[in-house]
Amino acid sequence: MLQLSSLCLGLTSLQRHALAEMQYAADPNVIRKWMDEWIRLDRKPVGPLHVGRFRDRMYFLLRPIRWEPNPNQSGYKAVTVPAGFTTDFASIPQVFWSLLPPDGEYTYPAIVHDYLYWSQAGSKEDADSIFQFGMEDFSVAAPTISAIYNAVRLFGKTAWDEDARLKAAGEKRVLCRYPDNPTTTWDEWKKTPGVFDGCSSDAK
Repeated sequence: MLQLSSLCLGLTSLQRHALAEMQYAADPNVIRKWMDEWIRLDRKPVGPLHVGRFRDRMYFLLRPIRWEPNPNQSGYKAVTVPAGFTTDFASIPQVFWSLLPPDGEYTYPAIVHDYLYWSQAGSKEDADSIFQFGMEDFSVAAPTISAIYNAVRLFGKTAWDEDARLKAAGEKRVLCRYPDNPTTTWDEWKKTPGVFDGCSSDAK
């Protein structure tokens, strides 16, 4: 009886496998979706990090960067940070900078996180989660990911609210022109006429 049951189960499994193959062969959309998911299994951030720096601790992107969700993160949208985006990494609370300097191995996802805090196109919770996912993409040590994620989750509301206040007051963060003089400060450059003019980005 046991052998007969096992044989029946085996036939059922073979039948299911055959039906699955027939489905893939009959529907090219199924194949395309499967291939897309397979290709994305090792999804990583897109685009190398090229930054410039003002004399003070302010940085600007020389090229766009992008984060894309992995297949198991379907509830999140891809994020493109435009060239010219300026950040001081303030979404990592400064009280933690001595232990977690903003220019660590998590810098790339930190910039994505800062941009999400500035644009506020989604929720703070989603921005913090994407920061966590980005650090995982860079294989940052689990204790460091936990420390940073909990820091921004618990204490990042101040930076989120401050970004909202500054943006409402008319401040911009996406440069169209970059300084040639390395002694230029961010405060000086953002007051220079025309430095924000001519960009195609709508997230200034």
